[in-house]
Amino acid sequence: MASFSACWRGFLAAWSDYCVVANEYRVLDGERVLVLLTRRGRGKASGVEAEQGGTKGANVFDVCDGKVNRLLLYWDRDRALADLGLEE
Repeated sequence: MASFSACWRGFLAAWSDYCVVANEYRVLDGERVLVLLTRRGRGKASGVEAEQGGTKGANVFDVCDGKVNRLLLYWDRDRALADLGLEE
């Protein structure tokens, strides 16, 4: 867990105004929730803004007894939907 935290801190340190906005929530079944999201930010070193309007991704939360026990992060929303057999 410490290595994940260090990696995430390193990623966030490269951005200014980085944010993730949840656009839609879908309950997939009794244990999984799909969150369609948009990421935005500006690179600190380059000043380049993430694609106009942000980049679209998705997260899948596996929940058991009210606790998240697994999280899948998708940087590409279409890939997440394809993996889950869903459409936008």
